[in-house]
Amino acid sequence: MTDQVIIFDTTLRDGEQALTASLSFHEKIQIALALERLGVDIIEAGFPVSSPGDFHSVQEIAKAVKNATVCGLSRAVEADIKACADALSVADHFRIHTFISTSDVHVQQKLRKDFSDVEAMAIHAVKYARQFTDDVEFSCEDAGRTPIDNLCRMVESAITAGATTVNIPDTVGYTLPDEFGGIISTLFNRVPNIDKAIISVHCHNDLGLAVANSMAAVQAGARQVECTVNGIGERAGNCSLEEVAMIMKTREQYLQVQTGIKHQEIARTSKLVSQLCNMPVQPNKAIVGANAFSHSSGIHQDGMLKASNTYEIMTPESVGISKTKLNLTSRSGRHVIKHRMESLGYQEDDYDLNSLYDKFLKLADKKGQVFDDDLEAILFDSQQKVVDDFYQLRYCSVQSGTGDFATASVKLTVGEQQQICSATGNGPVDALFQAIKQAVDIEFEVADYSISNKGEGEDGLGVANLVVSWQQRKFHGYGLETDIIQASANALLHTLNSIHRAQQVAQLKRDAQLQQVSKQL
Repeated sequence: MTDQVIIFDTTLRDGEQALTASLSFHEKIQIALALERLGVDIIEAGFPVSSPGDFHSVQEIAKAVKNATVCGLSRAVEADIKACADALSVADHFRIHTFISTSDVHVQQKLRKDFSDVEAMAIHAVKYARQFTDDVEFSCEDAGRTPIDNLCRMVESAITAGATTVNIPDTVGYTLPDEFGGIISTLFNRVPNIDKAIISVHCHNDLGLAVANSMAAVQAGARQVECTVNGIGERAGNCSLEEVAMIMKTREQYLQVQTGIKHQEIARTSKLVSQLCNMPVQPNKAIVGANAFSHSSGIHQDGMLKASNTYEIMTPESVGISKTKLNLTSRSGRHVIKHRMESLGYQEDDYDLNSLYDKFLKLADKKGQVFDDDLEAILFDSQQKVVDDFYQLRYCSVQSGTGDFATASVKLTVGEQQQICSATGNGPVDALFQAIKQAVDIEFEVADYSISNKGEGEDGLGVANLVVSWQQRKFHGYGLETDIIQASANALLHTLNSIHRAQQVAQLKRDAQLQQVSKQL
């Protein structure tokens, strides 16, 4: 049995399902490229049949990613599988992941079928998927609660039909580690053709056991773990990628397994996903939490001063967290910024030095000292700006005072036109948003809005996060400025440009349908 464990990341599929707002196409590409840089083997990019936007994103990710295998999810339905094949066909190699429920509660109450009918559907789905690719994964949804005889039968049938990977999900996070590990061991003992496929696991965290169950499965012989960055996902989340990767790295001699994950990229990828998904990482989160390498106890601090391994089983540097806090000023040159970015783990092609330096100087003039977090925040913010933004803020002015209505004036570029609008509101941000709403041709509502501090001290950068509702969909926006009003405006424009791109995708879909109808006529 191989000692290599395949890392299957489903941040862009299972992870995105749990977000308050959908990721934009641009944001999905950013995450996919970060996952590729992290060393993920399989990237589950989405559910192509679910929407035109998801189909387009999966297709573009398949074009952009070169070193990882891109995968699409489908139900055990021909239309779903065909959508996966169509979206992924732009790639030299791709995977189709099809699934169906196997537990009694799902088969009887959700599907309302006999197990034999479900088995037949699974066999047909796998065979149909094999017409498009030789890399087919089949999942037994709710395997953790499936009678073991039925589970063995389904796994054997899926492999016989052509599945090269068979996934055993603990879909509702119900099992205990010894129980789940026992299920995997039983499959290896009872399924005669089990050696013809890779056994995978996909564990949810409803009881806080997703990582423990996944590791029990690996010890029992599973060689693919399905996980997400920061453990995001449905309900209480999924198995955490960074945790299983560092368990296998830190305890490699005991477990005798390894992954292809580039561990120094973990912290950077975690930050990117947290910011783009608007899902903060709790301070006590293992591996990537703010307190993961902090020591408060006097006894612990004394031990750390004598030898770091007294209380640290891994170093912060091993996951890409730098202990160094370098103060930079407006007198710092480009070579210093370049050196600092290299120290933080960024390559030259990850950013434009001239653009980064110009933004750094503007920030340094405003706040004096610039820190590592500030540099990464500037880089992240610049990566969110799409050159072809339809809505661009040229000017804004807000006035407010105690007991008075706030007023705001904005000047926007809307396509090739200029719009100047003014409005009043209950506060400066409300007035600003009302003015912007007048200038754009989009009916939207702000569903959630928050501001926070990025960087160090009272002069840290202001971060605005908001969620906008439009046509029963939600979009997340992010803005970063020393002025929180400006940051709020940028965050709203971010969401409006995402909505505009969604409108364009929908229009392309309608145009294609009209062309199809015209051909038929």
